[in-house]
Amino acid sequence: MTTPLQPTARTSLRRSKERAATDRQALYDVLLDGMFCHLGVVVDGHPLVLPTAYGIDLDHSAAGIMYLHGSVAARSVVAAPDQTVCVTVTHTDGLVLARSAFHHSVNYRSAVIFGVPRLVTGAEEKLHGLNRIVDHLVPGRSTAVRPPNRKELAKTSVLALSLTEASVKTRSGPANDEEEDLNLPYWTGVIPLHSVAGEPENNPDCDLLVPAHVRSRANRLGAPS
Repeated sequence: MTTPLQPTARTSLRRSKERAATDRQALYDVLLDGMFCHLGVVVDGHPLVLPTAYGIDLDHSAAGIMYLHGSVAARSVVAAPDQTVCVTVTHTDGLVLARSAFHHSVNYRSAVIFGVPRLVTGAEEKLHGLNRIVDHLVPGRSTAVRPPNRKELAKTSVLALSLTEASVKTRSGPANDEEEDLNLPYWTGVIPLHSVAGEPENNPDCDLLVPAHVRSRANRLGAPS
């Protein structure tokens, strides 16, 4: 996991190169901390960017695999295996307020992945990919629900995207004001941003106690314990 990311023409940063992460573990950290990505694909000659849930498998590939899913009729899923797609995951950690408008910024962690996704056709890997997606959102969830049946699997497509070609870019810390602006009478600082979960809420037709894996996920996301 500490293998350096190998920059390509598409992943090499052209601005703020000092913000690039070179360790592959940084990529995995961004992906494992996220819940949703944006899939960019060209459909009928036009760009289409869609938010979607994803799952990660770091055990059965040298670089790792990202699993994406959608309806078998979804245009993005149908078009993706025939082209290079772009997937992004972004975390916003803070609003950076400077003395000058120009130096306002955002503290963030972001990953960009390029590749030609593979349509998963084998039933075993398809179920594995779907379980990875479910467990990425709530670890342990795939073993606490009814698994998809044959009809549901037939309605769902799963894409596997290698994490080989990727870049990671981050920013942290305070504003970077110009030296001549340091004495200006304007407030400067950072507004931290956090995603926080609330207390799990039962469905109206469910009277069961909240299971441990759900409670654990909510607590990790900041829900009151």
